[in-house]
Amino acid sequence: MRVGTVKEIMRHEYRVGLTPDSVRAYVREGHEVYVEAGAGEGAGYSDSEYLAADAVIVPDAAAVFGLCDMVVKVKQPLPEEYPLLRPDRILFTYLHLAASRDLTDAMLAARVTGVGYETIEDHKGGLPCLLPMSQIAGRLSVQEGAKYLERPFGGRGVLLGGAPGAPRGKVAILGGGTVGINAARIALGLGADVTVLDVDPGRLSELEDRFDGRATTLLSTDEHISFVLREADLVIGAVLVRGAAAPRLVRHAHLPFMKAGAVSVDVASDQGGCCETSRVTFHDDPVFLVEGIVHYCVSNIPGAVPRTSTQALNAATLRYGLKIAALGLDGACAADAGLARGVNMRAGELTHEAVRSWYESDT
Repeated sequence: MRVGTVKEIMRHEYRVGLTPDSVRAYVREGHEVYVEAGAGEGAGYSDSEYLAADAVIVPDAAAVFGLCDMVVKVKQPLPEEYPLLRPDRILFTYLHLAASRDLTDAMLAARVTGVGYETIEDHKGGLPCLLPMSQIAGRLSVQEGAKYLERPFGGRGVLLGGAPGAPRGKVAILGGGTVGINAARIALGLGADVTVLDVDPGRLSELEDRFDGRATTLLSTDEHISFVLREADLVIGAVLVRGAAAPRLVRHAHLPFMKAGAVSVDVASDQGGCCETSRVTFHDDPVFLVEGIVHYCVSNIPGAVPRTSTQALNAATLRYGLKIAALGLDGACAADAGLARGVNMRAGELTHEAVRSWYESDT
């Protein structure tokens, strides 16, 4: 199979779909790999490293899409890339279709096959290709939130760990999944007062054990959400609904009752956001104010640490890409039911149930 990767064009997205080591793995199995010139520079990989791995360097993304049977990316296509999509190509990347009907319509019209990292499942029902980015996003969410709590950035001027004679900052985490667990880990490490909310009582029990009771756990209800929002210095939106838009847990009406200068970090912004007032931002202009609340809504948070993120992403996705390249998509899906659940669309039809349900309800 001819496999390729391109330079990401989202603002301040520095990750790349294939590392030189991943290229070597494909080449060892007899596949041809094409890399757009400069594709890996943001993550610290030079064209010479790809050449040493036996990749073919091509001048632009059009060449990669034109030559390759499967294009491995990091982020979903942007409008400038829609004309490159073709019905006989596999696009292997994060898709997050529920965040954009325009993207979904464009991919359906192009009849491209879209395999989304975020819906591939392992034998336990986990999301192995989403896991590493969720871990990084959760950890960075607190790091970024702590920074924007500083007064020069518009925040309340609160140090999460407090100081002798001063109370610790309060962190509310909406969602006890991978993002929430990693956010809680970092927030507790900084010495913050942490509360995690989740809809699953069993998950709350797990969190109690995981953090030895150091974090407060609450069932995610409207009443509890309103309570923690009033108290919080930093709110982390960490809710995931597989293949669908994130639920809007924080409403505009909540904001006037929050502390002036509190920070909302909406990790779910790539799935539409779990805060009603969220809108996608970028690393070069990451925050905005609504009702005195600092909103951080960068949709590619792990892109801030592209070397780490690219390596972690490739470690998770490579085996699935190699399986597709070796067996073809039909053979790979027959051999791996979890990979089959990563197929979001094919031949102009939505094939993932949750994505299809969202699309039909949004019509």
